[in-house]
Amino acid sequence: MNVTSIIAFIFVFGVLVTVHEFGHFFVAKKSGVLVREFAIGMGPKLLSWNRNHTAYTIRILPVGGYVRMAGMDEEPDLDAGQRLRLTFNEQGKVTKIDTQIDEAGIGVPFQVDSFDLSDALTLTGYSDNATDMTTVHVDHDATIIEENGVEVQVAPRDVWLQSAKVWKRALINIAGPVMNFILALVIFSGVGFAIASVGLNEPIIGTVQKNMPADQAGLKAGDEITQIDRVKTTTWDQVANAIGNSKESQLNITVLRNGHKKQVEVRPKTVKINGVQTKQVGIIEKTHTDTISRLKYGLINTGATISQIWHALSHLFTGGFSLDKLGGPVSIAKTTSSVAKTGFLNILIFMAMLSLNLGIMNLIPIPALDGGKLILNLLEGILRRPLPQSFENAVTIVGAVFMIILMIAVTINDILR
Repeated sequence: MNVTSIIAFIFVFGVLVTVHEFGHFFVAKKSGVLVREFAIGMGPKLLSWNRNHTAYTIRILPVGGYVRMAGMDEEPDLDAGQRLRLTFNEQGKVTKIDTQIDEAGIGVPFQVDSFDLSDALTLTGYSDNATDMTTVHVDHDATIIEENGVEVQVAPRDVWLQSAKVWKRALINIAGPVMNFILALVIFSGVGFAIASVGLNEPIIGTVQKNMPADQAGLKAGDEITQIDRVKTTTWDQVANAIGNSKESQLNITVLRNGHKKQVEVRPKTVKINGVQTKQVGIIEKTHTDTISRLKYGLINTGATISQIWHALSHLFTGGFSLDKLGGPVSIAKTTSSVAKTGFLNILIFMAMLSLNLGIMNLIPIPALDGGKLILNLLEGILRRPLPQSFENAVTIVGAVFMIILMIAVTINDILR
């Protein structure tokens, strides 16, 4: 891969994951769940800032990202025996907990013995070399400066993800895939405005090429093809497939012209394109330049791509399962490299297709994915009580292990291919 291909891969993958995570982030914030951190990239932080109780970070590896919600599989914020610096407000409550004791900073030195930052919001320990243990109260909106320098808010139980109503958690889980669908729609619509004219997959002839079989048979621009050899056609794709895959030397084409049906016999011409033989009659799809048609183009391409992905998923096990039917990061990087050579517009189209893939794949009901979480939300809604935490953890771990093994297998297979 050259530099352009690497940049294209980082751009595509970074945008897809960031948009997906933004969906979870936005709905979580609107649902009253504390988002402690919204990260773009992975690894050590390059830059961070705080706004509205959330830490925003840019990290060194420009791929991926994540949303860190309160109560989501987090390690304890502090450890017994840990030394801190505490900042207090006028009411005597802790407003900032600084764990970077080796860095220059302000605050009262404090050594932790025990803590409860979920319910009681207290720290118990020794303050400023005192010999007597003391307990201090922590403000509900206090922050912690972690050892990596990121300042996040403490996570009281009332703002945990688990404390939100089940329907709100379901909305949070589905928001990521929905954002991927929206991104694809925006991209396809944008492409519709970027190109000279758009086709709407209508079975209507826009241009008849001179001295080609369609011209010789009398077909005209504006003719609506309704049937080819007794097979009804309602889209241009159906017209193209019927002509290109025909085994007949002569096609009986029915068209609607000025409100009247007309039958035309056409002898297709056999041509070779990229080494593959196909048949053509010399007709081009009708295109449009108005604003409504360009917006329709976005909707039609989004729907068609979803249909293609769903068809591929439904036929994944037809004829036996094979890893060759799947593609991982290596396959995506290779395809991105090829697409990058054809121009920025094609990179955007490829991104839209990948975005729909990501959205649909995340809705598969595997526990580690958003679809699996939605199933757990549904079970909780049916039972009208929270599922045991041990059960949720167990199924999530099983799902995660399955996905990790599958990803490793797919990646190895991609490399071997």
